[in-house]
Amino acid sequence: MKKIILSVAAVFAFGFANAQDKNESSGFSKGSMFLSGNISYDSTKEGDLKSNQLTFSPTFGYFLTEDIALGGRLNVLSGEDEDETKTTEFGLELFGRKYWTASSQFSLFGELAVGFGSGKEEPAVGGENKYKAFGVNAGIGVNYFISSAWALEAKWAALGYNSLKFDGADDAATSFGLGADLSNISLGLLYKF
Repeated sequence: MKKIILSVAAVFAFGFANAQDKNESSGFSKGSMFLSGNISYDSTKEGDLKSNQLTFSPTFGYFLTEDIALGGRLNVLSGEDEDETKTTEFGLELFGRKYWTASSQFSLFGELAVGFGSGKEEPAVGGENKYKAFGVNAGIGVNYFISSAWALEAKWAALGYNSLKFDGADDAATSFGLGADLSNISLGLLYKF
């Protein structure tokens, strides 16, 4: 994982150094729209305990100004743990992004997202537990255009508040965190039109 992160950082650094020499047709401008997203699969095994999780997150964004974009993201999750408990979740996030050097080949952005969703856990023994989720998360990211329409995107969620409340429960489980490590990096592909 460290090699992948260092390789991505090297590509971005090389692209940033060469961005001054490239044609400025890459990058964003007022009125630009983009589709992006990521797919992630996580499989964990600890002794006899095993869990799998698949997440799909398509994203749409629109540039209101030269450096401000607003958009939305769907989050679809499916997983199964060691007890054969199946989890499905569907959510929506609304976000705002502030870009620096948005019109160049390499650009840095900050993102603030508010999300909500619902899901259910279905134990193998029967029944189901439904829940509602809410979160406010902030992070940083970079786009590196590999052509005039396609870009690589990396995001790092660094600060967040999240809440999960099961139906019938009196209290919600909440978390507040500042992720200073590199475990919350997501990589994706972006298409600008």
